[in-house]
Amino acid sequence: MSKNQVYNPYLPSFEYIPDGEPHVFGERLYIYGSHDRFDGAHYCLNDYVCYSADITDLTNWKYEGVIYKSEQDPRNLAPQTAPPPNPPADVVPKGPKALNPLGMHAMWAPDVVKGLDGKYYLYYCLDVLPEIGVAVCDTPAGAYQYMGLVKHPDGVPLGQKADDLIQFDPGILIDEDQSIYLYSGNAPMHADIINQKKGSQVMQLEADMLTLRVKPKALLPDLHQGAGTGFEGHEFFEASSIRKINGTYYFIYSSVLSHELCYARSDKPDSGFKYGGTLIDIGDINLNGRAQAAALNAIGNTHGSIECVNGNWYVFYHRQTNRTMFSRQGLAQPIYFNVDGSIDQVEVTSCGLNQGPLQGTGRYPAYICCQLTGQKGAVESNPTIMKMEYPFLTQDSPDMEPDAAVLQQDQRCPYQYITNIKAGTTIGYKYFAIQSLRQIKMRLRGEGNGKFIISLVPKMKQKEEILIGEVLVPSSDTAWSEIYGNVASPEKGVYALYFTYEGSGAIDFID
Repeated sequence: MSKNQVYNPYLPSFEYIPDGEPHVFGERLYIYGSHDRFDGAHYCLNDYVCYSADITDLTNWKYEGVIYKSEQDPRNLAPQTAPPPNPPADVVPKGPKALNPLGMHAMWAPDVVKGLDGKYYLYYCLDVLPEIGVAVCDTPAGAYQYMGLVKHPDGVPLGQKADDLIQFDPGILIDEDQSIYLYSGNAPMHADIINQKKGSQVMQLEADMLTLRVKPKALLPDLHQGAGTGFEGHEFFEASSIRKINGTYYFIYSSVLSHELCYARSDKPDSGFKYGGTLIDIGDINLNGRAQAAALNAIGNTHGSIECVNGNWYVFYHRQTNRTMFSRQGLAQPIYFNVDGSIDQVEVTSCGLNQGPLQGTGRYPAYICCQLTGQKGAVESNPTIMKMEYPFLTQDSPDMEPDAAVLQQDQRCPYQYITNIKAGTTIGYKYFAIQSLRQIKMRLRGEGNGKFIISLVPKMKQKEEILIGEVLVPSSDTAWSEIYGNVASPEKGVYALYFTYEGSGAIDFID
C-alpha cells in the first residue's frame, strides 16, 4: 500500500467502529465508538475498543485495545434471552443471532469527556435498556471501570421513572464555567410512529458526574414538532453530540433521513438551537441538488461528530458495508467554517484525513472507493433490498481483532474488497493527483467476461469526463490475478478516477 498517506476508511479494513466520537486529549486524537461485528446480526455486538493517533500524523493509528467490556456493566451479568417488556419497536433485536452470548445487551454509541478531577468518563447505553451507564478511567484509552447509572437526586436511575424518556446515544460537555451538560435521545423516523418516551433532551449533572442537577428538558424538535422551526425535513432522530467553538454551541445529530449528519447552533448549551445544515451524507444526497434516487453509495444510518485536530476541522461519520446495517466503518472528511460560522455540506471522498489528493502512483485497496453503484444505482444497505443486484464491500475472513504483528507489518491490510461487480457497476475514487499516467493494474477474481472502462473527471470541472483507457477482464479466474491496461492521461491535475464494468458475469476487485 502507498505509505505516508491516509484514506477512507482510516482504520484497518477489518475494523468496524461506527458512531465515532473524536476527541483530542493532550497531543493525541482518540476515536471512541460502538463496535460492530463483521457479518453480525445486529448493531454493536463487540466490546468497546479505542484507536488513537498523534495529532501531527494521522497516517499512523495505534490500536489501544479493548477499553470496556459489556460484561462489566452489572445489568449484563444475568443471562437474558429476550428484550425487556415493551421496548421501543424500532430497536428490538431481530433474529436468532441478535443477542450476544449469554443474552448480554450490546453497548451502543458512547461519548467520553475529561472530568473536572482529571479522570475520563465514558457515557453509554445498553441497546433497549432505558438508562445511561457511566465508566471511569485515569487515562483516555482505558481500561474503564463501571461507575454507575446517571440518576435523579433521589437515587432512581434516569429512564426508570414514569415520565422519563428512554435514554439513547449520550453526548457530554463540560463548559468553561465547569457546568456539566449531558445530551441524550432518540426520536421517530416516520410520522406514523408516536411514542411519548422519545425525544431530544439536555440535562445538567453534579460534579459527581452521575447525579442530575437540573431536570431534563427538550432540546431539538422531532418529526412531529418540526413544522415552522426551520428543521423541516431534517428533524432530530438520534446521535447527540456537542462541541463549543468560538463561544457558539454546535449540536451534531443524525436527522430523520438517517443517512446524513446535521448540525444546529446556539449561543446557549441547553436552548435556542437553530438548524444549521447538513455536514455530510453517506450517499452525497442533497449535495449540489443530488436526489436520493441518485445516491452514490448504499445508504443507511450514520453517526459521528466534528473535531479540530492540529488546527484542521474534520467530520467523522460511518458507512455501510456487507449489504447490512450491522458492519459499519468509520470515515472522516475535512470541513470548513464560513465567516458567519456556518458549515457547508462536504462530499464523501477517498482522501479523508489526507489533507489533499492521494498520490497518482502506487497500489491502493479497492475498498477506499467513495462511489459504489450498480446498474440501478444504490439503495439501502439491506440484503432483502439489494439481493445480489448491487455491488458491495465484504471480506473473506471472519470478524477479527487486530494482531499486533500483522498491523506492524502493514497497518492497512486489505482484507476487504468489492464483490458482485456486474454490468453497469461504477466504482469511483476522489481524488488523485495525476500526471503522466500510463498504466493501471487491477487485482481481480471471478467469472466475468468484459472490460472496465477507465475515466477521469477533473476536480474543478466535474461534468467533463475523460475516457483514458480500458482493462480487459478474463473469462474466468477464481484466484486473485493481476491484469492491466494501458491508459493515456491528460495534463497534470487533480482528478476523480472511475472504473465502469461492461460485460457478463460477476467480478471481485481487491486493489
